[in-house]
This record gives sequence, structure tokens and C-alpha cells, in this order.
Amino acid sequence: MIRRIAWVTAAAVRGLDPDEPFGPAALRAAGIEVSVVDWDDPSVDWSSFDRVLPRSTWDYPERIDEFLAWVDHVDALTDLRNPPSLMRWSMDKHYLLDLAAIGVPITPTVAVEVGQAPVFPEGPFVVKPAIGAGSRDAASYQPDQYELAESHISRLHARGASMLVQPLLPSVAEHGEWPLVFFNGEFSHAASKRVALASANSVDPVNGVGTNSPYVATTEQVEVGAAVVAEVTARFGVPLYARVDLVRDDDGGYCVLEVEMVEPYLFLPEGGPAAVAAMVRAFTSG
Repeated sequence: MIRRIAWVTAAAVRGLDPDEPFGPAALRAAGIEVSVVDWDDPSVDWSSFDRVLPRSTWDYPERIDEFLAWVDHVDALTDLRNPPSLMRWSMDKHYLLDLAAIGVPITPTVAVEVGQAPVFPEGPFVVKPAIGAGSRDAASYQPDQYELAESHISRLHARGASMLVQPLLPSVAEHGEWPLVFFNGEFSHAASKRVALASANSVDPVNGVGTNSPYVATTEQVEVGAAVVAEVTARFGVPLYARVDLVRDDDGGYCVLEVEMVEPYLFLPEGGPAAVAAMVRAFTSG
């Protein structure tokens, strides 16, 4: 039985997670003891928790080796969700190529490994690291800005980062993105998300700026998201929580932009009471 939960964050983002005012309070109302703790706090006794939930450990891309060591350490002591194998897969956006290989529609993606020269698509495009969070180090470029994009890639390659190149789908500016949230493998709720990426004129492309709103997902959108969750389940078992971000492709269908199964924002404010209730049921499930 789940009686004590660690809701895990990072010191630098305490108070910035929009889920945090909803999640711990709802769990406590259900009789669960919840502690909001920093993942890198050496004083925390992880074995004292029945379940440990990475919720806003948003500095991990810059501290990936340290974070992965923490993941393995905690997993050896208690119930860490999602499990390490699934988190490792979800951290690296090369998973898009895995999904494409089984027929899941994805945003067209080309990986540019360290030492490789990039090939850019026609029209506007996006450059991003394969391991990253919050649109950090992602930027959009125009077709006459190849040199700037190459400089961006070289800068990240120098850090040892694999890079991805994707076309900037015209629909994103008009429609934005649709995050779909799943708990225990079942669709829970969705939201509408608009993010303005840093442009090539930025001195240092960092976080995109976004706005979110409630949204009712279509049957087609849920089917695409469910196909992702089914593949994850076949590989790693049922994820306790999962977020699949969709965009429209050039043919008007829906394709996967990202899959978040490490520390995703769950859009609880946008999902409302039903989403919070679904989270409580999942997070306290055996």
C-alpha cells in the first residue's frame, strides 16, 4: 500500500511547477503523506518513501550523469516511477526514430551525431538537442540561415550532444501543440500549448515562451497517443504517467513531436478536477 510519496523537484525550480499546487494537496487529501524534496538533496532518506515520483527535476539535462546515478540509486531502494529503463528511453529523442520504425507518425526528424555534417530540409526548420527539456538550446531557422544553424549544432556538438533537425511545420504557428496525458496506460486529458521558440537572432537560444489552455482531444489524436503508449508498454511495461505531444503534419493529420516520461508537466490546471482525480488514482495505485 502506498502511504508515503516523494514528489521530487529541483531547488532551482521550486514554486515554478504549475502542477505542484494541485498534486501534493490532492494526494494529502486522499490520506497520503507527501514530501516535496529536491532530487539532489543528500539528506533525503529515499528508502523511507513507498514511491518516488520525479515531477519537476528540470535541471537534469545539464547534469545527466549525476541524475542517472541518482535514478539507479533510488530505484535500488524503493519504487521509482517511471522506472529507469523507460526514463532513459524517454530522455533521448532518438526515440522518435524508434516510433517511426513501427509506423507511428512523427515530425520528420534527422539525427546529426557528433562529427556528422547536418543536412537541412527545405523551408524553415528547427535545431534541438536530442537530450533536452523546456525548449532549452532549441531554435528555429530560415532557409538562408544555414551558417547560423551549423554554428548552433557545432556549439552543442562540442559539448558532446547529439542534435536533431526537423522542419518547422507551418501548422505549429497556427494551431500550436496538443499534449495528451496518460495515467497507467489510459488516456486522461489533453491541453493546447503554444510555444514561441527562440529565433536564430537570439544570442543564446534557450527556453521557448508558451501559453497553455484546456482542450478536448479528438479521437484521432487519442489514437496516435495511445499507439505511442502501447509501444512503450510493449518495451518497458505500463507507464505510470506519460505525456505525448502532437502537432499537425503537412497533410492535416497528427504526428508526435515529443514523448515525456521522465518529469513531464501534467497540465493538471488545464485538465481540471477530473485530471487531478485521475492522477491521485494512478499515483496511489499498487
